[in-house]
Amino acid sequence: MPKILTQAQVEQYRVEGCTFPVRVFSEGQAASYLAQLDRDAEKEGESYHKLIRRKPHLVFKWVDELVHHPTVLDAVEDLIGPNILLYNLATWLKKSNDGSYVGWHQDSTYFPLDPPVQVTAWIAFTESNRENGCVDYVAGSHAIGQLQHADELGGKSMLGSGQHIVEAFDSRDTRSITLSPGEMSLHHTRLLHKSEPNNSGRRRIGFGISYIPTHVRCTGSVRHTAMLVRGKDDYHHFDLEPRVRFDRDPDVEPFRQDALARYEQARAEQARKHQAGAAAT
Repeated sequence: MPKILTQAQVEQYRVEGCTFPVRVFSEGQAASYLAQLDRDAEKEGESYHKLIRRKPHLVFKWVDELVHHPTVLDAVEDLIGPNILLYNLATWLKKSNDGSYVGWHQDSTYFPLDPPVQVTAWIAFTESNRENGCVDYVAGSHAIGQLQHADELGGKSMLGSGQHIVEAFDSRDTRSITLSPGEMSLHHTRLLHKSEPNNSGRRRIGFGISYIPTHVRCTGSVRHTAMLVRGKDDYHHFDLEPRVRFDRDPDVEPFRQDALARYEQARAEQARKHQAGAAAT
């Protein structure tokens, strides 16, 4: 029996590649997290965007606690089993009336993972709806396989290289993931999804936490890092990340810098392989 998800939600994830909403914590707790994020932003100044954007669980203690939240992990366990690694964490922040967007893409494109069994827990700190640019997805698209992507530099895409799908696909069954603060969605690594610009007068903020079962391995030449957040790791495919004892833990910072460098190297290698595969077809 599932721990947190209903049987209907487990089935929805299997069929659609996504399920929502899952209540993680109260709206009051979400407001507390948001206030902490704002305090950190004021304290860190210009460096904050880089700190919070990628692997912030290796910087801030409250983010470390978030990725270990028992409700989050119970829901993820319902989908991928009890031995869980945190592979990556990205913060998605859209300012009010901001033209930034995310084009149609699949997370698996630049994650060199085999097998592609990765679930993203997208936790809302604010309302996430059509007006402020919530995530949209094509139901069932996780089952169609990997599609070809291309980069688009110089635009307002929130993805690093503006990557987006360039193959034709059927988007008629597109659905919107609407979430209240403290709720999350869960989506498959192969799911086709995007988000439109924030046309509201309010911020839209969420954390996308990528979890994988411990049997998943990296296929590239760069050995990745990951954090064991539940269960045990009998496979040792990753160098395990340490937990921070407090914000800006000096014992963890060198590991964080190395982990980020490895992540970017592996992502770039995967992008080259993806483009080479497209050119060969």
